[in-house]
Amino acid sequence: MKKFTARIDKERLILALAAPVLAVVAALVVTALVILATGKDPFAAFSDMLSYGSASDSQIYILNKATTYYLAGIAVAIGFRMNLFNIGVDGQYRMAAFFAAVVGGALSLPGIVQIPLMIATAMLVGAMWAGIAGILKVTRGVSEVISTIMLNAIATAVIGYLMQPGRLGQLDDAGTLVSTKPLPKSSWFFSIDTGPAGVLWGFFVIAALAGLAYWFVLGRTRFGFDLRAVGQSESAASASGVSVKKMIATSMIISGAMAGLIGMPTLLNDSHMYSNDFPLGIGFTGIAIALLGRNHPVGIALGALLWGFLERTTNHLEFMGYDKEILGVIQGVIVLCVVIAYEVVRRYGLKRQQQRVGAELAAQAARSIKKEVTA
Repeated sequence: MKKFTARIDKERLILALAAPVLAVVAALVVTALVILATGKDPFAAFSDMLSYGSASDSQIYILNKATTYYLAGIAVAIGFRMNLFNIGVDGQYRMAAFFAAVVGGALSLPGIVQIPLMIATAMLVGAMWAGIAGILKVTRGVSEVISTIMLNAIATAVIGYLMQPGRLGQLDDAGTLVSTKPLPKSSWFFSIDTGPAGVLWGFFVIAALAGLAYWFVLGRTRFGFDLRAVGQSESAASASGVSVKKMIATSMIISGAMAGLIGMPTLLNDSHMYSNDFPLGIGFTGIAIALLGRNHPVGIALGALLWGFLERTTNHLEFMGYDKEILGVIQGVIVLCVVIAYEVVRRYGLKRQQQRVGAELAAQAARSIKKEVTA
């Protein structure tokens, strides 16, 4: 039996490695064919991406982008683990960043007080905005997909209204940029100046802590077990005494609180204000990254780094004469290949495991019969 267990574990390891390898190979092949169809050399494109992406300034850019993308992936993954599709992460993080910027611009406290206050404000606003969808689902049965899409549109309208000059917004000297009041320098988050390579945002520390908390809570606590149980089977979880409605609402609130952190790296380390050119669409990027990382904190980190790498290098390809749509094609191909590869490997693994278990049970039955006959 020990040999059987060891063989199963070995096969699990091989299958776990086979899925990402298969996905990467398939993505490279499809991407190469797409680039070739445009009349360009795919090998030259891949070579340029590797050389440009390995430059020191590109590495800093990728790390900064990955910090934001990682938080987006974690926010989406919390919903995924509960079998909830939180499309509203984009609206949640924008609402959170806006109100955090308003609070930060209105106060002038010591950084050690104001920075945590702004982060807490962002998480609270994100949790409240996501909580609306959670409450609608458990009380009225409204799909979180529909409600969060609507809340994204409402968030855009609310921010647009409040950002008008004379309310909470103001025009710059040129009269072109509308923004909140700039944050005082005392409330800027720390950064690491690497010289010619650029400035590394210090918020990556908070992102790492958020990932650690995600791993611990979902994987090492009773609450995390209940959350995952509801995601697997609501009826089974309810039969074991878990309040399904409570877990749904709670997971949406936690997902929104995590979404509130997404805009903080940009706000506290880069722009120091919320303006009409604040990054958009990061919530939808988080969906792709959560899928890439299979909702695992390490996998999400790798997916965030890959997304940052692709964004940096494919933008450079445009300057080299390649079509600007290449980035979207590569990203879409990678997500599709990852989803398909993991599903193919999962099904093959289940089939192999069933075959092994059946063979072992048959062997045990044969040995038992032989002993009875001998006796």
